[in-house]
Amino acid sequence: MDIKSSDLGECVIEGKTKKIYRLKNLKNDGCPLVYVLSKDRITAGDGAKAHELKDKGRLSTQTNCAIFSYLNAIGVQTHFVSEDKNNPSGFVAKECYMIPIEWVSRRVATGSYLRRNPNIKEGYRFAPVKLETFFKDDENHDPFWSTDSIIEAKLVIGNLLITKRHVLEMLKITELVFEILEKGWASVDHALIDMKVEFGVIDTGKGPQIVLADVIDNDSWRLWPGGDKRLMLDKQIYRNLSIDEIDENALSNVKSKFEVVAERTKRLFISLVPPVEANLSTPEVAILLGSPVDLEFAEKIRTHLKKLGIRSIAIHVCSAHKSTTYALEVVAELTQWPTCKAIIACAGLSNGLGPVAASNTTIPVINCPPTTDLNALQMDLWSSIRLPSGLGSTLVLGAAQAAQAAAHIISASGSAFVWSIIRTQQAYNYIKIIHEDSKLDD
Repeated sequence: MDIKSSDLGECVIEGKTKKIYRLKNLKNDGCPLVYVLSKDRITAGDGAKAHELKDKGRLSTQTNCAIFSYLNAIGVQTHFVSEDKNNPSGFVAKECYMIPIEWVSRRVATGSYLRRNPNIKEGYRFAPVKLETFFKDDENHDPFWSTDSIIEAKLVIGNLLITKRHVLEMLKITELVFEILEKGWASVDHALIDMKVEFGVIDTGKGPQIVLADVIDNDSWRLWPGGDKRLMLDKQIYRNLSIDEIDENALSNVKSKFEVVAERTKRLFISLVPPVEANLSTPEVAILLGSPVDLEFAEKIRTHLKKLGIRSIAIHVCSAHKSTTYALEVVAELTQWPTCKAIIACAGLSNGLGPVAASNTTIPVINCPPTTDLNALQMDLWSSIRLPSGLGSTLVLGAAQAAQAAAHIISASGSAFVWSIIRTQQAYNYIKIIHEDSKLDD
């Protein structure tokens, strides 16, 4: 978005490192918008240590916009709307009522966790991720709150009473966001050690909704290239400095780390999202049809694949019975492409297509009969289930299920984007269930 000075309304709040303004007459999905402007200021120790750091606002905003754009792309519900093309230190977000809790996820034990748990050695890895919550209170140094404390506090934020199910929801999304960003950073051999996030409540006119909010920048995490603490790129470098050690050279070194992270974050998380215009000559998934009458079914599979972040999808018609030689040529053509990670074979009656493809390629083959006729399926399934020795193709029913199976194969093959979409869907399925269950008690 292009934000002009005339678009800015009153300053709603000013914190240590940012100002938030209302935007006049601008909404997104029925929700009022605000403008978040980052300052060229760095702080630590609940504000006890603070310095001007030239360009920090721009660098933090660049990091934050790249992260939130990626999270939006994979389906995480956030407050983020867009960067401001006129000011690299600002971005547009949905107006939130902030929940005064910091939600921390840890993969590796370090920092304050070791001080609170002296029996744990630095470097201890948590699996699953260790989740902690802290009440935002600078005067008392953001004390640790258990989940029971949050529930019993009966916080009312934006007309929403924070209950157990909301706490479980935010814990799930905290874990999800860490895993997503950890997966992304791991693709370039950077270890995400720990991080903190915050949540807010928005109102789109359909009732209050919890979303990931605030900012995620180089203040929010510990990031160690190659898993080596000595190479840390995050704000911890500033935290470790005593007041006497902070001079122009020290601040310049801190700034250089923020510059590196801002550039790497932007480059990495933009590159992880595949282009909308896919190259079909080098497909990620191929759909083989035994007959052109099944093209409508193939298009359903393609639609579901695109929702899962898979955009390079080739469709071929090649009957294993009627055009065996041509079917083998198609399989050979697909096998030459290292991009092709899965083949979905859709053939009814006697399904020779999937087994023949599986016997002539190392690409995983998923059999998916293109019919919903239960009587026909009883006969069709056996040709996909009872395979000769040496064959290992699988069988699923339904276009969505075939797409999901292919997406799992691609995510396991190294696609952080597809992996993240699957994890996001799983997280929100979990959240939907706990909210549905809670309605039984209402």
